[in-house]
Amino acid sequence: MDVKDSMREILLAESEAVRNIPITDNYEKAVAAIVERVHKRGGKLVTAGMGKAGQIAMNIATTFSSTGTPAVNLHPSEAQHGDLGILQPNDIVLLISNSGKTREIIDLVSLLHGLYADIPTIVITGAPDSPLAELADIALFTGNPPEVCPLGLTPTTSTTIMTVIGDVLVVNVMRRVGFTVSDYAKRHHGGYLGTVARSLK
Repeated sequence: MDVKDSMREILLAESEAVRNIPITDNYEKAVAAIVERVHKRGGKLVTAGMGKAGQIAMNIATTFSSTGTPAVNLHPSEAQHGDLGILQPNDIVLLISNSGKTREIIDLVSLLHGLYADIPTIVITGAPDSPLAELADIALFTGNPPEVCPLGLTPTTSTTIMTVIGDVLVVNVMRRVGFTVSDYAKRHHGGYLGTVARSLK
């Protein structure tokens, strides 16, 4: 198979995986919980994941922050060495683990509840029957599509789906809180996006 044929195959597989993300009422619950904790109570969104999922978690946090919802990324291992202190009582936590069995993430749930017992957790995972899904207040499932990696191991399709789910949350929170172009411009002073946003005010 040449690269063009491979590309067509990958595009088809990943687009099909996106179309098959399970659409459930939990998205409404997740958006409402983020709005309640962050925009009404003055907390923030804290995201966390390990490995490739951790990179997606960081991207989701920065996208939320740039669109008016304060968010930070917490590395699960560093949380065990003092960084857990970033948590505050009105925060909400978004955890990402494709397997739902990532030890550091499961440990993090115990740690954060040991600090603030009532902090809600939203989980993005490919495994509905996993330990992490059972611990979650709100679980969002990826549909567990096969990875396009020829080994079936490297996070590829799964990270695409996680990113899309993050976008669904970001966009709907923006809509719920009435985030405007003017609000966007205040947070983007540099670069092309800043120029475009200021021109649209």
